[in-house]
Amino acid sequence: YDRISYAPIVKRTAASVVYVYSTKKVRGQDISSLLNDPLFRRFFGERFEDEAQRAFGLGSGVIISPRGYILTNQHVVEAADEIEVALSDGKKLAAKVVGNDPETDLAVLHVDAQNLPAITLGQAENLKVGDVVLAIGNPLGVGQTVTMGIISALHRTGLRINTFENFIQT
Repeated sequence: YDRISYAPIVKRTAASVVYVYSTKKVRGQDISSLLNDPLFRRFFGERFEDEAQRAFGLGSGVIISPRGYILTNQHVVEAADEIEVALSDGKKLAAKVVGNDPETDLAVLHVDAQNLPAITLGQAENLKVGDVVLAIGNPLGVGQTVTMGIISALHRTGLRINTFENFIQT
């Protein structure tokens, strides 16, 4: 039997997927109750106090332009003081938010780089229930991961996740 493999597609597209790291300062009152909790202090000790002043975000993004534009989730970079993007080759670049839409949880980042391996975006109008789709990302910072699913429904609404709803269900 012939083996079905998505390896050629992954090889062609994986370099377009980046890791997005963000940090932001946490206001004192947001963490003071946690740091004053005796159980928390017993478990983490005094050393955690400096680290607790910063919150970290981690997510994935995709390069959409060879000139350094990257699409990611708004919640990953929301209110970030610093954003860093790691390319698939390990190179790290400072990034800044150049556009965002909290309603759809999307943000566009820009890095100062040229000739990046941009993904070719598809058209949602061409999708059909039953199509196979791949997802490449960096869940929980464990490294690049590939998974697949099947489009099970188009134009899902009424989920009350946000005001704009037109979801692709896999």
